[in-house]
Amino acid sequence: MSTSPKKVVTRFAPSPTGFMHVGGARTALYAYLWARKNNGTFILRIEDTDKEREVLGSIEHIQKALSWLRMEWDFGPSQPGPFGSCIQSERLATYKEYAQKLVASGHAYTDPYTQEELTQFREEAKRDHKPFLFREHRPETTGTWDGQSTLRFKVAHIERTEWYDEVRGDMEAGEEALDDFVLMKSDGYPTYNFAHIIDDHYMGITHIMRADEFISSTPRFLSLYKALGFTPPKFVTLPPILRDDKTKKLGKRDGAKDVLDYCNEGYLPSAMLNFLAFIGWNPGTDQEIFSMQDLIANFSIEGIQTGGALLNEEKLNWINREHLRALSIQEFNSFAKKWLPENIKNHSQFSESRLVKLFPSLRERISTGKEIVEQFEAGEYDFAFSSPHIDPNMIKWKNDPTTRETLLRLQKLAEIVATIPEECSVDSIKNYIWNYAVEVGKGEVLWPLRVALTGKERSPDPFTVIHIIGSGEAYQRIRNACDTILSNT
Repeated sequence: MSTSPKKVVTRFAPSPTGFMHVGGARTALYAYLWARKNNGTFILRIEDTDKEREVLGSIEHIQKALSWLRMEWDFGPSQPGPFGSCIQSERLATYKEYAQKLVASGHAYTDPYTQEELTQFREEAKRDHKPFLFREHRPETTGTWDGQSTLRFKVAHIERTEWYDEVRGDMEAGEEALDDFVLMKSDGYPTYNFAHIIDDHYMGITHIMRADEFISSTPRFLSLYKALGFTPPKFVTLPPILRDDKTKKLGKRDGAKDVLDYCNEGYLPSAMLNFLAFIGWNPGTDQEIFSMQDLIANFSIEGIQTGGALLNEEKLNWINREHLRALSIQEFNSFAKKWLPENIKNHSQFSESRLVKLFPSLRERISTGKEIVEQFEAGEYDFAFSSPHIDPNMIKWKNDPTTRETLLRLQKLAEIVATIPEECSVDSIKNYIWNYAVEVGKGEVLWPLRVALTGKERSPDPFTVIHIIGSGEAYQRIRNACDTILSNT
């Protein structure tokens, strides 16, 4: 008789230390995708047993980051499951219960040594050019555990360890990887090495998405699983995220950002998810732009790479630009309005209609919301809301001997623009002007036209500018530019 497969349950289990690294977000994403692909359960568990490193507000920060990325959990800090709380500091009774079971079965003992004695043992090992192993100092007899003293796990069998990793394949480690490690600290809290194993068992975790730094501890974990009589979940070890020079992992000191920094810079959550998924995973196709549903449908553990993966922000900018372009007109306009500097509405000719006309050009010129702010603050869009100041030296085409030649072309342009309907598409406006530009010279015509309309060297093309401000306003600006040239000759 066949047995139905076990329901997939994954978890993201960060420590509340105040920083949501992109590596953590990627781990959460892979766990989330695998759960959703298999109609399973995704749990957000807070591992807050190291009280010295805990930062106030971090739990809320973690939840905010995951919510921004649209990764909703089934059970979490405020959503206990049938197994109880998802916050480790609220599960202390469970850890102490299992600690007592290990003491009773002979798999744990009270650590009798002071910190000074442990330091001496380490110095002796260093002097003898040997690795420090606590098991070599294991006391022959210890008293009963009082629930407050440091409790250590007693490795039952010192042997070579073999296991299978879903990404790395068959793995093994020698006897030196096994040692007596701390289960419960003197402050009454469990260590990570102990608590996560108990919680994963209680929560029914089937797959652990984890960083490669946990590989070296796996032999100890397996020894504890065996002592507790637990079946280990499947290990899915993810590739490290490397800094640009590929020499080491990307860390805070290398400029690694908090996930919410990307939110504050104007990246779309859909683009960030798309980007994170590709840092160490390949779908096996040429497709690069994925929605969340695309990722869920295509994600596989087989596609996770073993080697280190680079965090390439240029690629992120490209992905974000593609996601921005995929937004509907209404969605993009709503996004762009959120990034408008407050002072824009104070311009003399500000209007919502001009703003809406400006957005298509804006969409083609930005990669992030932050760039909207930068471009507006640099004055690149002032032309849309106020008449420009004309610099006679700037408006002169570089090949013209004097501004007189430039003036003649602007006067001709004024005649052409006067014939353009007030409301006209960009393409139609271009058709009115293009033949003259080809006949006389594109630079000779379009450069002074741009400067006359905007007063800037950088702006959208003049056809788009006329579309935004209207042909009547454009005509007046060209005439004003002509008057400026005349008054300065």
